[in-house]
Amino acid sequence: MKTLFIALKIFLFFTVLTGIVYPLLVTGIAQLAFPAKANGSLIVKDNKIIGSELIGQQFDSMIYFTSRPSAVSYNPLPSGGSNYGLTNVKLKNLVTERKHQFIAFNQLDSLTLIPSEMLFASASGLDPHISPTAALLQVERIAKARNFSIGQKQKLLQSIKELAASPQFLILGEDRINVLVLNLSLNKLDGNISNIK
Repeated sequence: MKTLFIALKIFLFFTVLTGIVYPLLVTGIAQLAFPAKANGSLIVKDNKIIGSELIGQQFDSMIYFTSRPSAVSYNPLPSGGSNYGLTNVKLKNLVTERKHQFIAFNQLDSLTLIPSEMLFASASGLDPHISPTAALLQVERIAKARNFSIGQKQKLLQSIKELAASPQFLILGEDRINVLVLNLSLNKLDGNISNIK
């Protein structure tokens, strides 16, 4: 009986420590040290949450940069990839279809080399980034759809350059650009359009 009582005390102690004290401590430190990241890196415009820097969104309009394909339609609850292997015929067909769609949508030459992230969905299905190369391939289409002047187009190219992030710690990953942030920057260049749709 004495052993059972000791075991219960240890159980209760560690339940309180790891189930209440530790989570509150970590949450408190996160809120003090980096509140924006601790709250989901949300992007707020006109006092309204329009997205997160961590979760991709679908942009189908001719006037916006398009995101990387998602096997789960950017839904964070069942996040994941298609799980098709490299030898799967369905994956091959998907990649071919996405390539043709990207080329047609952006009015590119059929021999244009398309960056891999525009052909393959990410493992999470939520990746919010594309490469600067993929963004540059969409500039002509967007400039034409928005009737940009040469000056506005140059500012757009400069925005892509400025918003591109280097690999983490200079070695992890590749250069990337957040599509939602880029589209918000794009809207600032066009006084006629102010809202992400």
